[in-house]
Amino acid sequence: MIKSIIRDWMLPGALLLGTGTYLLYHFLLPGLHGAGPWLHTLVSEGQLVGISFLLFFQFVKISPHDLTFSKWHVGALAIQITLFLGFAFIIRLLAPGAPRMLLECAMLCLICPTASASGVITDRLGGNLAATVTYLVMINVAATFLIPLVIPLVNPSESLGFWLYVGQIALKIFPVLILPGLVAWLIRYTCPRLQRRLMRWAPNSFYIWGVCLTLAMVLATRALVCSGLGLWAVAGIVAVSLLCCAFQFFTGRRLGAQTAGQALGQKNTGFLIWLGYNYLTPVTSVAGGLYAIWQNLYNSWELYRKEHPKTT
Repeated sequence: MIKSIIRDWMLPGALLLGTGTYLLYHFLLPGLHGAGPWLHTLVSEGQLVGISFLLFFQFVKISPHDLTFSKWHVGALAIQITLFLGFAFIIRLLAPGAPRMLLECAMLCLICPTASASGVITDRLGGNLAATVTYLVMINVAATFLIPLVIPLVNPSESLGFWLYVGQIALKIFPVLILPGLVAWLIRYTCPRLQRRLMRWAPNSFYIWGVCLTLAMVLATRALVCSGLGLWAVAGIVAVSLLCCAFQFFTGRRLGAQTAGQALGQKNTGFLIWLGYNYLTPVTSVAGGLYAIWQNLYNSWELYRKEHPKTT
């Protein structure tokens, strides 16, 4: 009973916990503000570690031979890459201001790789786990190469040359998006007994997602509180993140039913927040936090409807 309640309410609970934790720290615990930079680093790096473990446990369950390609993989990948490059081109032509900021938010929401927890959600909803992980591999590889090349064109570094900037971003992305898969498959072929034990534990990785989401919401709330944005700017980011979320879930469902909907719509928002905060402007990371809210409210409803069909 308790476990069922936790599963049903973990995602919205993580949203509230992460938001409430930062608001408590900011408004009611001024004595801790001196440790703010250290705490921010701890939360930021902690969520990246959590994301890496989530990806690791997804790859542990899937053999490279299980990766199966479908037509919807190509369509979904084409949509993400085309929109990302198109928005980046437009942004290059715009002067700093609200329209540019909103397009940057949309650009990040659209290229952001599939969430490491998407396989967990897809599996619980009765979708094709192998197909989801296949797309997760495809979009992570594409993002690892595209993001380091495009972001420096949109937001050039004043202290680094172009290729040094590209290399810096690539070195940050590789351990989070690619290395977990390589390690998981190395274990599969060198330590099969350990791999079987990890597979038995893998379903519990759903709870790691709750921790990652909580940390992501701490960072997103911090970015929003410290951004100094006006009401209309916040409303604009709310609208952009909601539209991007609805568009990708809807388009994915049209391409390949439940599985493609989760693969295209459910984003690695912790990575999105980290990328916006570190390589564009902190304001753009707010879009990642809001996207996390929309996708997890939707996923919570989907999971509840699946597990309690008589009440929906």
